[in-house]
Amino acid sequence: MAYEGLMVSVSGVRGRVGEALTPEVIAKFAAGFGAWAMSRAQGRKPRIVVGRDSRVSGPMFQPVVHAALQSVGCDVIDVGMVPTPTVQLAVEHHHADGGLAITASHNPIEWNALKFIGASGLFLDGNEGNEMRGVVESKIPRATWDKLGTVTQDKDAARRHIDQILALPFLDVDGIRKREFRVALDCVRGAGGTFMPILLELLGCKLATINMEPDGRFPRPPEPVAENLGELQKLVQDSHCEIGMAVDPDVDRLALVSDEGVAIGEDYTLALAAKEVLRHREGVIVTNLSTSRILDDIAKEAGTRVIRAPVGEVNVATRMRTENAPIGGEGNGGVILSELHLGRDAPVGAALMLQLLLEESKPLSKIVAQYPRYIIVKDKLERPNAPLDAVYEALTKHFPDAEADRQDGLRLTWPDRWVHIRPSGTEPIVRVIAEAPTAEAAEQLVRDCRKPVEALGK
Repeated sequence: MAYEGLMVSVSGVRGRVGEALTPEVIAKFAAGFGAWAMSRAQGRKPRIVVGRDSRVSGPMFQPVVHAALQSVGCDVIDVGMVPTPTVQLAVEHHHADGGLAITASHNPIEWNALKFIGASGLFLDGNEGNEMRGVVESKIPRATWDKLGTVTQDKDAARRHIDQILALPFLDVDGIRKREFRVALDCVRGAGGTFMPILLELLGCKLATINMEPDGRFPRPPEPVAENLGELQKLVQDSHCEIGMAVDPDVDRLALVSDEGVAIGEDYTLALAAKEVLRHREGVIVTNLSTSRILDDIAKEAGTRVIRAPVGEVNVATRMRTENAPIGGEGNGGVILSELHLGRDAPVGAALMLQLLLEESKPLSKIVAQYPRYIIVKDKLERPNAPLDAVYEALTKHFPDAEADRQDGLRLTWPDRWVHIRPSGTEPIVRVIAEAPTAEAAEQLVRDCRKPVEALGK
């Protein structure tokens, strides 16, 4: 099967709606996923959880996914419009055979996608993904009329997710409620609009909100990076809030704005969550190769260390499971608390931030000011047709004093800076991410690494 125009990766399958991504493509992948789950179900009828974010194309694709799964004999448990971590938790709750989340996460408004979740509640790993795509590309076995799947609704998935967060043993819910934190919230008209206000109000917060209507008509680029959060920064200042919180459309990433109205950078979400969790739990922090070294400072303070895995949530999650890590995630605002589940979860990140503010008894701006500031520069360029191995070799030779990591592209590390070059799994580009004590130093690293990539593309 040709994947022209589609991004097929460990993250799922995604594309622009009406171009590469059509109902026919969604049906093919959903049926293939269902048939793959059937092959592992050992004679049982598989049950698959289905949920979506607020994207405009979601209601079109949702019944397509249902029908495709039914056509291969899977029973569908539909959880409606919910955060992606809610879908993962619902897979665990129902002891289901897998899950499909209809979401393109932080991609622009014209995109949508299917994310594939295994029976463990984790996204499919590389081997599972290859197996599943093998089924998609073969003749998919269909069920006869008497073995078709059914569809049932689970309207309680979001509330169960909230209840599980509130039940975390080191979360002082009563203490947080008494503080009545003033929180500014931006849900970018995504699935968080129906979830985040409920959680935060149950935690006693006084809310100032923007972009809450969950209609998928994103009023700004949906990725919660600092340059997209100007409206939230202004809301924090105008409403005299103690913290600002922004989530992406499927609510697995959380970005923060300080009490001073400054977007502190999404890398600090995981760093501050780790600071909080490591007061209550022992163990290492697991993150990916593109995450800020602020985590190394947090780990050192807590007397532990950082273990880095390839980019991709499932790579971090499976390494967390291997290392028995209490906390991990990605520097894009994706917090994974293993005590809840092994998936990025913005709502649990939000709860951890409130617990941190409660325990620190000082403003977020003061907490952040305790740590060194690093500048991350993120660049991207078109992916050349040739393999990138020659680029990695050239850069390793060019920087003989750096520690080289080839788990995922190439990461070069020095004591106070690093650069990571890798092909994106979600877009037809090469990402170059560098971090250093100054913007100039980080930009220089990016420039040095762009040259061999651009040369390869000529």
